[in-house]
Amino acid sequence: MKQFENVNVELEGNSYFDGAVTSRTVNFPDGSRKTLGFMLPGEYVFGTAAAEHMEITSGELDVKLPGSSEWISIKGGESFAVPADSKFQVKVKTVTDYCCSYL
Repeated sequence: MKQFENVNVELEGNSYFDGAVTSRTVNFPDGSRKTLGFMLPGEYVFGTAAAEHMEITSGELDVKLPGSSEWISIKGGESFAVPADSKFQVKVKTVTDYCCSYL
């Protein structure tokens, strides 16, 4: 999907890691929400209460998912899933755009 129709975007952005990761929340008519954002190169640990589907729209990163000791390389056009109530690690290699869907 290249664009969203009939949505509301929250004006106040989300900023993490001293501004190295930012996003905006997009609310859909059915009550679902996504965040659209970018990450600058670096290493980050994220925690999530809800399950997430992370689509990388451009850029490149490595991710270590909960319960795994292996890093997985992800690039633009690929995605990964994160279970609820967990933490995951990323090593962002290039400026990376993402779309996070909360499941």
